[in-house]
Amino acid sequence: MTSNDSVLWCVYIVRCNDNSLYTGITTNIEKRLRQHNDGPKGARYTRSRRPVTMVYCEQVVSRSAALSREYQIKNDTTCRKQQLIAHNSQRPQQGLPNKEQL
Repeated sequence: MTSNDSVLWCVYIVRCNDNSLYTGITTNIEKRLRQHNDGPKGARYTRSRRPVTMVYCEQVVSRSAALSREYQIKNDTTCRKQQLIAHNSQRPQQGLPNKEQL
């Protein structure tokens, strides 16, 4: 597998049906959301908590950066994650990427 420097990674948070939050990384946010909601390749955690809704997404330049940011978010408190989501929703230009950005 070759490295592609032009691939943008997304660190995302989804809100599950039970109101819990799940954080992950991907290069294709729409496909990953479909997997969480429909497919057997969704995370084990979200499979029993469907449907999930995308509430946060931030783009980073590499898989390494995405993994680091994911680790940071996963170790944040729920309160801090809620603040991150709320702050992101107030800034639509940096919110969830639209189809042209994906």
